[in-house]
Amino acid sequence: MTPAETDRLIRQLIGGDPHAPVAILQRAANSTDPVLLVAAALINSAGPDRLSRAAQLAGNTRDRQLVAIAAAYVAGDQDRVDALVRDHLVDHPDNLLVAWIASGAGLFADPDPTHHQEKP
Repeated sequence: MTPAETDRLIRQLIGGDPHAPVAILQRAANSTDPVLLVAAALINSAGPDRLSRAAQLAGNTRDRQLVAIAAAYVAGDQDRVDALVRDHLVDHPDNLLVAWIASGAGLFADPDPTHHQEKP
């Protein structure tokens, strides 16, 4: 896939296209694109260890930061996600996948609305 094709699929995923997750998962099986692998890991964290593959293939700071943000997100470490996202978006404000993760609209939304509330 070209970077433009990956970008199109990411935009479709963020926009709610019901076909985008299937297309991303299918392409991720043989992909060497860390962005596509991260998106696939966000869609299905129970699948193959896509984040490890993405980390191995991430050849620049932008991609390495994306992998770290996604790993923190999948692990449920929201404080780390928030800190990493802030730093990342300062340098890369055009990264839609990171902005989507930060919005909480990702596919692994916290099912417990009290999780982030202060405990007495």
